[in-house]
Amino acid sequence: MSLPGRKAPAGVSGVRRWLVTIVVSVLALVLTLVVISLSVGSSLPRTSLQDYLPVIVSGLGKLSSPEDAGGNRNSAAVGEKLVRGGREPLVEQNGQGGDVNSGQPSPVTEKIESKEPDPDAPGGTTSTPDEDSSKGSPNAEQGTCDLYHGRWVLDSSGPLYTNNSCPIITQMQNCQGNGRPDKEYGNWRWKPEQCILPRFDARKFLELMRGKTLAFVGDSVARNQMESLVCLLWQVDVPQNRGNKRMHKWLFKSTSTTIARVWSSWLVHRSTEAVGIAPKGIDKVFLDVPDETFMDFLPRFDVIVLSSGHWFAKRSAYVLNGNVVGGQLWWPRQAGKMQMNNVDAFGVSVETCLTSVVTNPNFTGLAIVRTWSPDHYEGGAWNTGGSCTGKVKPLDKVVRNGFTDAMYGKQIEGFRKAVKNAGQHGSRLKLMDITEPFAFRADGHPGPYRSPDPNKKTQRGPDGKPPPQDCLHWCMPGPVDTWNEMLLEIIRREFERDRS
Repeated sequence: MSLPGRKAPAGVSGVRRWLVTIVVSVLALVLTLVVISLSVGSSLPRTSLQDYLPVIVSGLGKLSSPEDAGGNRNSAAVGEKLVRGGREPLVEQNGQGGDVNSGQPSPVTEKIESKEPDPDAPGGTTSTPDEDSSKGSPNAEQGTCDLYHGRWVLDSSGPLYTNNSCPIITQMQNCQGNGRPDKEYGNWRWKPEQCILPRFDARKFLELMRGKTLAFVGDSVARNQMESLVCLLWQVDVPQNRGNKRMHKWLFKSTSTTIARVWSSWLVHRSTEAVGIAPKGIDKVFLDVPDETFMDFLPRFDVIVLSSGHWFAKRSAYVLNGNVVGGQLWWPRQAGKMQMNNVDAFGVSVETCLTSVVTNPNFTGLAIVRTWSPDHYEGGAWNTGGSCTGKVKPLDKVVRNGFTDAMYGKQIEGFRKAVKNAGQHGSRLKLMDITEPFAFRADGHPGPYRSPDPNKKTQRGPDGKPPPQDCLHWCMPGPVDTWNEMLLEIIRREFERDRS
């Protein structure tokens, strides 16, 4: 059969040419129909290539992740992640540790022109594919959505408070008050891959914690998170200061909710008295004895957020089973080889503290471990000229830090051992794994803006150098507020699970 208006040519070669013509004509007809179908809106999917790009990019990112490249990765059962970061705290310690300069791929960062919709926002009519899947997905609602793997998105709606609307911000974290000229660092929000992390809802938090006490226990970074939470809640209910030297407390009378902070730099017992070969004066860290300072208060707490580690870079001696087994920036030559360095000592302390908390018969609450907070010193440590000047947005890739990786790994190992030690009580122990997402937030530290001095210099040291920059703590408002968005989500999931 020939096409209308054409005669079939005679001969073998003519038949071949005729068949080729038919095939080409049919293909052209099919392509024409497809183009017409797409242009007039047929039943074919209208998804564009751009809609698939984030999925493609995400998939490529996973293929090139440290885990797929052969890096160590702990069990996903407790949400472990590989991390990046650094050493520690300004005037509070002597830093050490070496940087391992090998860049790793970052989560995708993107910009959104308007506020990303929240699933729980009242009166909202706009929806996105992410929002809809968050509402309908059993992962998001049943608490199995991974909060700690995603990307940073730029949200023009900005932070929920300012340095002028919260009066308790520590001066060193008051970046805007100290003259920092840029503000975009406060506009980035964390977006998990499979669900939405809602903006912090102060009224919801206070209602969930009605009549309860939440305590932050740890060092100055724990204080940083506590002040962030109080500032967020301050916007709906001005609290009363009920604290003292042993425990800082803020009471929100509308729901009788108390936010507390207890200082515990190591989370285990510390003494300056002489022990064995360690003389009086040097800090002795008793790795197998929990810190009685906060353990005495433990029965009063309904939720406790524990964080530590940075003080293990400070000069100290480690005591285990009554014997001095190692030290940091201290060890007598005549004592021979140390049995334990600061990294291993940290792991033992984590297991000790968490096991003691979760097995305490008078504590029936929820214990949350906030993982290692990365620093971003470049060109040196906190006390040797390190800086994070000029960082105004999340990093595209992260410079790996061997010390951070090691400390994070020991923290996760100690956490897992504590869960095992706790037996049936292990479910009270939860991990808030902020390390990987915040390794990209070099822009969120005070840097040189840790003082209101316009020259960013106060008293010089004996060597004539100005004080160090702060690339460890976090500006307020700033990325640290996201920790409390994650905290609210953990508490919501646990309390709803308890009621079901």
